[in-house]
This record gives sequence, structure tokens and C-alpha cells, in this order.
Amino acid sequence: MFAALLAEVSIQTTPLFLIVFLTLLVFFKRRKNLPPSPSGSWPVVGHLLSLGRAPHLKLTEWRKQYGDVYTVRMGMEDVVVLNGYRAIKEALVDYKDAFSSRPNVHVQNLISGFGNGIGFSKFNQAYKEKRKFAYSALRNLGMRMGPGSMEENIRDEARQLCLKLSEQRDPHPRDITDNLTVSVANIICSMVFGKRYDYDDFEFVELTKTVNKLLAQLNSSQPMIVFPFLRFIPGVNSTNRILTECINEVHAFIRQEITKHRETLDNENPRDFIDLLLTELQTQEKTNCFTEENIVWIIQGLFAAGVDTTANTLRWGLLYMVLCPEEQQKVQAELDSVLGTDHDVPTPAHRSQLPYTEATIMEIQRIRAIVPVTPHAPNEDTTFRGYDIPAGTQVLPNLWSANMDPEFWPDPEKFDPRRFLDSDGKVVTRPESFMPFSTGRRVCLGEQLAKMELFLLFSSLLKHFTLKLPEGAAAPSTDGIMGFFYVPPKVNMCITKR
Repeated sequence: MFAALLAEVSIQTTPLFLIVFLTLLVFFKRRKNLPPSPSGSWPVVGHLLSLGRAPHLKLTEWRKQYGDVYTVRMGMEDVVVLNGYRAIKEALVDYKDAFSSRPNVHVQNLISGFGNGIGFSKFNQAYKEKRKFAYSALRNLGMRMGPGSMEENIRDEARQLCLKLSEQRDPHPRDITDNLTVSVANIICSMVFGKRYDYDDFEFVELTKTVNKLLAQLNSSQPMIVFPFLRFIPGVNSTNRILTECINEVHAFIRQEITKHRETLDNENPRDFIDLLLTELQTQEKTNCFTEENIVWIIQGLFAAGVDTTANTLRWGLLYMVLCPEEQQKVQAELDSVLGTDHDVPTPAHRSQLPYTEATIMEIQRIRAIVPVTPHAPNEDTTFRGYDIPAGTQVLPNLWSANMDPEFWPDPEKFDPRRFLDSDGKVVTRPESFMPFSTGRRVCLGEQLAKMELFLLFSSLLKHFTLKLPEGAAAPSTDGIMGFFYVPPKVNMCITKR
């Protein structure tokens, strides 16, 4: 009996003993010259309880007490946080050779194919070649003016979006998140697959559902990011399983399209992103750095990163337009003065003639960054500002702290597009402490495409519609929801054709 009781106690205490042992082991192995750390770190969970549901806000708050560079505990891992424009620029630009890699995080590895994609791949020769090929293809497709370029595809999608909203004659307030998501997804489809889909096309609807499900699971994956062992525990590892299923479904669709493209490929006349990459795959020198498997993961990355970021930036923009109707009126007045009674959508050529519209889009990106923090890691043991940062340590540039820094942006919570205009009313093209697409070697691959999408879709919506809150409705919150991206709350608004 005593032996049985002893065995039962042993079974109950062994997990606790292992947790305590591992905690002490990690604690005593910590480097001694890391940046300072806020108080309040707990065993196993670290600072997670203090960071709460809006970690970027707490990280920015801690800057006042601990400076621009400090260390937090994410679970049982040391994470170095960079705050403010100067520290972020110094690390990602001046020390770009040191801070251009990514940390070893399971969820990020999973969605990038453990190095097959681009976004979360380690910084090495394979990464550089893949990014070079993808950037060249995007530039050839999206940055070329005239018929057949992405300009015309985006303008066509802007027309379709305005037409869709005009057809929805229900006078009741509505949320247009789905419409925006479909429009942006269709732009990616036209670029990658060489065609757009009708809004009710079965294949397209299923693809967007899967991508949305993938992004939703990424938002639910935060515990597994901090505690990767959770993916092995039955009952709590459903996120990992669903992520894998969604990735497989998206890949099946992409591979089907690659097969179709290979059957009709004309190397001299590439039609889209797939054709350009397949042509590159045939003509490049023999290398293991770029394969057909890379193409699948790169395309998935375009959907995962390119759809939600642009659609939610537009959602933030429309939210601030209904909260600041005087700013909406200024944008509309400028659009009318340049475009007159033309019922078509604007073109990129109008951009220089619409400085207030451009400044408004920049202010939307500043005041509500879609990606407030973005993970980096040093390639090797690095000394930064007198601190020793081991290779592979997760480093978080807090872009929110730069975009909301009162030193550069007085009264940062006030929505004011004039911040981005000089004394002559022209757009300030490279303002300091403004990094909506990050900076350095890991700057967003699709930055130029995203800028074109935001300008054409946002200006088209405000040219054709006036957006208002329902009569008597309370002002919606500007507190976002933090997941993989920082997204606005859903808002029902009255959309009136101008």
C-alpha cells in the first residue's frame, strides 16, 4: 500500500519537478550581458501576463522606463525589443548584416515551408536568390506602366468593387470586410494566375475561405508560438493540425495552376507570376536554391501576407473616414477637383495631383500599423549598443513605437494627414520614424504593389461613395484586435453613392 501511495505521489509530482528543473536550467544558462529586463517576470510564462492582449502597447510603455533596447521573457525565451526610429534603423539598416535573419519559431517555420518560402526564411544564399527572383517577377508585372500591367488589373478590380457596392441596394448599414478581402485576393489572383474570378466563382470562393481560415488559425496560434511543445499535446494541438490542412489545400490549388501553366508556357511571352517563375526555373544555372517547391510556398506567402494586410489597412482607412468626416470631405474635394465628373476610377498618374489623398493613406498606415512588431534574429553572436545578443535570439523591432513616437508625431493618436505634407502642400516622401513596411533587408517584398493597391482602391471608394455611421450610432473603437496582424473591429456603416 505504501509503495502504491509513493508511486501515485511520484506520478503527480514528476511534471512539477520537471517544470521547476527546466525553469532553473534555463534561468542559470541565460546570458549575463543581455539588455535590461522589466520586473514582473514569472517562471515559465515570463512577462506574458504583463503583455496582455495588446503587447505592442505594453512594449511601447516600457520604453519610457527601460529605454530603446531591453529584454522581455516570452515564456522561457529571452526576446530583445527595439523601440523607436533610431534603434530600429540602427539595427535593421546600419547593422543589416547582423539582424537580417529570422528566429526559429515553429509556426513561422510551418507557414514558410521550413525555409521554402521567403517571409520567414533564414537569411542565407537560398533566401537571397528566392527574393531576387520573386522581386524581379513582381517588378516586371506590377511596376510596368501601360496595358497589361498590374495598374490595369488593380483599376479593373476597383471598378468591380465599386460596381458590387452599387448593386447592393440594401439601405441598412453594412460591413464590407468581405468585399474588400475578395477584391484584394482577386488582385493577387490576376497577378499570380493571370485571371480574376467572379465573386461567386466556386473555386475562388473556396480558395478565399481556405486562406481566411488559415489566417484565422494564425491569429489563434499565439500560445503555440510561445510554447511550441503544445503542438505535440492531443486536445490542444488542433491549431497546428488545421494550419497544416489549410496549407495543403492552398498548395493543391496552386499546384493545379502550375500544371496548367506548364502545359501552355511560352517562355518569350510570360503571362503572369507563375509563368515568370517557371521561366526562371528553366533558364537559371543549376542550383538547389530555387525549385518548383519554392514557387508553391512563395505564392502561398503572397496570399497569406498580401491579402489580409492590404484589406485591413483599407478597413482602418474607412473606419477613420467615418470617424473624421471632415477629412473624408477634404479627400473627396481633392478627387473631384482633379477628376471632375469622370465616373471612372483614378490612375497612378493622378497620384502626384492628389497629395492630400496620398497623405491620408500614409496617416492611416502610421496611426494603425497592421504589423506592429516583426520578428528578426541575428545571424551570429552580435554586440549591439554594448549588449551581447546571441545568434538566433528573437529580436522584435517595435514599429508601433516608431509610428506613434510623440517626438516625431505630436499628439500621435490624432488623425491628421497634414503630418505628411510640407509647407507647399506636397507629400513628404521619406519622413523619419515612418516604417509601415518595415525597413532594411527584410522590408516588405510587395511594398510597391501594396502602395498601388491602397491608392487605387481607397481613392476609388471615396470618389464614388460617402461613408457615414448610422444615425445615433456610437463611435466605434479604434482599439484593434491583435493576432498575427492588428485588425480593426467590424463596423457597420452607411454607404451612399455620390
